[in-house]
Order: sequence, then structure tokens, then C-alpha cells
Amino acid sequence: MRGVATNMSTVLIDSPSINPKYACFKLSIRQSRIHRRGVYAEEAIPAGRKVIEYTGERISRRETKRRGDGDITYLFTLDAYWTVDGAFGGSGAEIINHSCQPNLRSCVIRGHILYISTRAIRRGEELTVDYRFGKDIGPVPCHCGARDCGGTINLT
Repeated sequence: MRGVATNMSTVLIDSPSINPKYACFKLSIRQSRIHRRGVYAEEAIPAGRKVIEYTGERISRRETKRRGDGDITYLFTLDAYWTVDGAFGGSGAEIINHSCQPNLRSCVIRGHILYISTRAIRRGEELTVDYRFGKDIGPVPCHCGARDCGGTINLT
């Protein structure tokens, strides 16, 4: 089981790993130029394919609000009531970084959060998804380096 370090404002996964049960391709976690660590393709991934499922503990809106106060979180809103916290029971998908030009899109199907490739992904390429943070969340700076980077992770 992965270690999770916690304090009042941050939950940080000490030793993230890819759970092969939820990954459809060979993936690894390495240092990222975008933010801390990222997930990388260890083999070519065709366009339009399920890459990995985002897993974790399902928590209520009240608990989401409590856990969401940290500097680093691994929360994914599933629906109007439930959020998935990848810091607890995550598949490794929670380490995938944001990009304004992502190579993955998220898709919620029957309560499962799937990351689908939007284009062919080369071996060694970092996997990215648009986090699409709401306008109700204060501006979160983006460091993706994309040509058309919007400067923040938030929707405009």
C-alpha cells in the first residue's frame, strides 16, 4: 500500500504507483517538467482508447470541502454528490498533470472515471488532461508550457 503523508493543509502521496488492474497500457511515474511527478506512456497508445481508470475513495461533498483545502489534492468530482479522492486507493491516474493541450479526456461512465486518449500518444510522452477547474475556485496558475496555455487551470 502506498504511503500517504498528511498535515493540516496537504495530502501527499509518498510513493505513487500505477495499479495495472486499472491501466490498459504500460505506464510509469517519473519527474515532470509540468509539476512534481507525472505519468508517462511506456508504449504507444492509439487515439480513442481507454488508458486508465481514475480510482480512489468515494467521499461526500462535505468531506470534499474539508479535504479540498490543501495545497495538493487528488480530488475528482464524480457527480453532484460524490467525489473520488485518489490519495486513498488511487490507480496512479491521480498523478496525471493538467495541460491546456491535453492528450487525454475524462469521461464518466456508470460511476467510473475513465481517461481516454484524444490522439495517438508516443512512447515516453507525458499523459495530460484538462482539469477544467470551475470559475468558483480561485485562479490556479498553469505551468503546462503549451503554445496556447491559458495561464490558469480554471475554465475561462
